[in-house]
Amino acid sequence: MKYLSGLLITLLTIVVIACGGSQEGEQEASSQTMEEAPSTEQTITAQAPEAKLNINTASEEDFRTIPAVGDKMVHEFEEYRPYVSIQQFRKEIGKYVDEEQVAAYENFIYVPVSPNESDAASLQQLPGVHENEAQQLVDGRPYDSNEAFVDALTSLVNEEELAIAKTYLKSE
Repeated sequence: MKYLSGLLITLLTIVVIACGGSQEGEQEASSQTMEEAPSTEQTITAQAPEAKLNINTASEEDFRTIPAVGDKMVHEFEEYRPYVSIQQFRKEIGKYVDEEQVAAYENFIYVPVSPNESDAASLQQLPGVHENEAQQLVDGRPYDSNEAFVDALTSLVNEEELAIAKTYLKSE
């Protein structure tokens, strides 16, 4: 078990370094046992912000608050702006890190949602919106305004999710 723990920490260290993270602290972390070091999933969940970053407007400093983001990933996040869909984000950032790391980054960022143009995957970034709800929203198009979209969304999500979803919408 300790061998596997050490191997996992070493592999994570390599990923962080490859993505532009610093090497300071990684060597120390690689010597910790699994019991001492939190898993990547636990770390990301524990550090996930209440409000996600708009990938199209976040600053370099904002990006550096995301775990496992170094100089290279900050550059990559900025290079492909403006992102028009979460699928575009996944494709472009997936060139540099695996799907698991891309999914971890999605805990911290969002691509702004356009009610009449965003694909179903992008609509699923909205809290409480899953595949079925996203399809209902697509089927309800066109929306006359963001307010009309929010009205449709009201029946699909709770009040807290709705409040967050409003912040994900592109300005009209």
